[in-house]
Amino acid sequence: MGVVGAVLGPEAEALVRLRVAAGRLRREVPADEHWAFAYSMLHRVSRSFALVIQQLGPDLRNAVCVFYLVLRALDTVEDDTSIPTEVKVPILQEFHHHIYNRDWHFSCGTKDYKILMDKFHYVLTAFLELGSGYQEAIEEITRRMGAGMAKFICKEVETVDDYDEYCHYVAGLVGIGLSRLFHAAGLEDLAPESLSNSMGLFLQKVNITRDYLEDINEIPKSRMFWPREIWSKYVDKLEDLKYEENSVKAVKCLNEMVTNGLIHTEDCLRYMSALKDIAVLRFCAIPQVMALATYALCYNNVNVFRGVVKMRRGLTARIINETNSMSDVYTAFYEFSSLLERKV
Repeated sequence: MGVVGAVLGPEAEALVRLRVAAGRLRREVPADEHWAFAYSMLHRVSRSFALVIQQLGPDLRNAVCVFYLVLRALDTVEDDTSIPTEVKVPILQEFHHHIYNRDWHFSCGTKDYKILMDKFHYVLTAFLELGSGYQEAIEEITRRMGAGMAKFICKEVETVDDYDEYCHYVAGLVGIGLSRLFHAAGLEDLAPESLSNSMGLFLQKVNITRDYLEDINEIPKSRMFWPREIWSKYVDKLEDLKYEENSVKAVKCLNEMVTNGLIHTEDCLRYMSALKDIAVLRFCAIPQVMALATYALCYNNVNVFRGVVKMRRGLTARIINETNSMSDVYTAFYEFSSLLERKV
C-alpha cells in the first residue's frame, strides 16, 4: 500500500494517485486551441471517460477523444426534446457529412452541451487532423448511429429486442468504433462486431437502468428507454415506478432490468481476454468493472427510484488504479458478481 496508503487508507491513496495522473495528462495535451478545447470539454461532459482515456497513448487518445465528442454532439441533438422532429431527423441522418465541414455547428442542448455545440468547430478542426484510418472509422460509426437514432425518434422501446436495437445504435456502435480505432492504430486485431457490440450494450444498459428517475423527469418531455415488455409486468405506466406505493413492484422491475444487462458479461470477458495491448485493456476494462459494480449497487435498491445512485469516488479511483491485467478483471468481476449473488 505504501506510506500514503498507510496514512490515508486505500481509497484516499487511490484518489491522490488519480489526481496526479490527471495532472500529467493535462501537461500532455497539445497546446493548440482546438485540442485544449476538446480535452477541456471531454472533462466537462464526461469526467469518468476523461479519467479512463488517460490509459491510452497520445495518438490513439486524440482519436478516441474526438470520436467521443463527435458522438456526444450527435447525442446532444437526439437528447434535446425541444427540437421538432422534422428538424431533428435530417440532422441526425446527415451528421456524418457535417464533420468534414469545420464551419458547421447547430445550437442546441443546455449547459456544457450547448457550449460543445456552439464551439463544435474546434472539435471538427481536431477531427480533420486525424489520420485517414481514424477519420473513416469515426465517419462510418457516426453515419450508422445517426440513422439509428433517427429511427427511434419516431419509435418507442416496446420489446426487449427494441431495447437491444436502441442500445446497439447509441452504444454498441461505440464499441464497434473503438475496436476499429484500436485496429487503425495497429495495436489490436479487429474484434468481431458481436463482441464489440456487447461491450457497448453492457455499459449503456447500466446507465439506462441507473438513470430511470432523471430520464422520466426530463423536461419538457420524459425520455423512456425501459422496454414496455419488462415494465408492463409490474405497472400500467412507466412513471408509476417512481411512486412510493409501488416500491415493491419497482424493485422487482429494477432487478429484471439488471438481470437483462448481465447477459452481456460473458461476451465482455471474451472481448477483453483477446486484447494484446495493456493500455487498451485498461481503457476497455475499467468502465466494464465500474458497470458491474454499479449493477451490484443498483440491484434490489429502491433508491434508484428516489435519487441518484453512484459509486463512491474512492471506489472509482481504486478500480482505475487496480485494473492492470486480465487477472485483475477476473478478480473484480468475481467480487462484484458475488456481491450481486448475496443480494439476490
